[in-house]
Amino acid sequence: MSIAIENFVKAIYKNGKRDKNDTKPGSIAKELGISSAAATDMAQKLAAKDILHYEKYQALKLTEKGRKIALNVVRKHRLWESFLFKTFDMSLHDIHREAELLEHQTSNFLADKMSAYLGNPKFDPHGDPIPNANGEITTTDTSIMLSNAKEGKTYIISRLMSDDKEFFDFCSQHGLKFGNTVLVSKQFIKNKMTQILINNNTIILNEDFTSIIYVNKNE
Repeated sequence: MSIAIENFVKAIYKNGKRDKNDTKPGSIAKELGISSAAATDMAQKLAAKDILHYEKYQALKLTEKGRKIALNVVRKHRLWESFLFKTFDMSLHDIHREAELLEHQTSNFLADKMSAYLGNPKFDPHGDPIPNANGEITTTDTSIMLSNAKEGKTYIISRLMSDDKEFFDFCSQHGLKFGNTVLVSKQFIKNKMTQILINNNTIILNEDFTSIIYVNKNE
């Protein structure tokens, strides 16, 4: 598969997993930085190869074949992120950027070797699940957006769903990372802001942050 095809099916898969679940060609085009016409053309070509289902003006849906291709790329990407984070202590932004390049040059053999070396991790450093060699995600996602967390409750950060450098720099400076504990002290519903306590520090986050930070209840 070409890099363009791998990126296209990966974008459909990832957009389909987000809350808005928007996989229309125009949205995929925006995600990839290409024109809507180019996205539509690619979708039609991949539909002819039984990689996705295409209907005019409708959301794109991966076939089983397309889903396997997407998950294979996602697996390699997240394994590279885990490897780079563990080996070089790189930032969350930098590991994502480098993994974007490395994922397309990685054989299944090397991916399996990396997974074994890392202890077959189920999550990458962002908290995203890593598919296994069979293209299966064996974990259950019960996380919620921080904006939906309840006041007075303690949560564990489970996912940081972004690729923005400033976001990750902010998270790093304030201890907002996968596995850390936060107390939701106040939800400002009208102003769409959340006040949290982490590492004995109080932080107020707006919806731009609380909609991409996911948490699980601290049982």
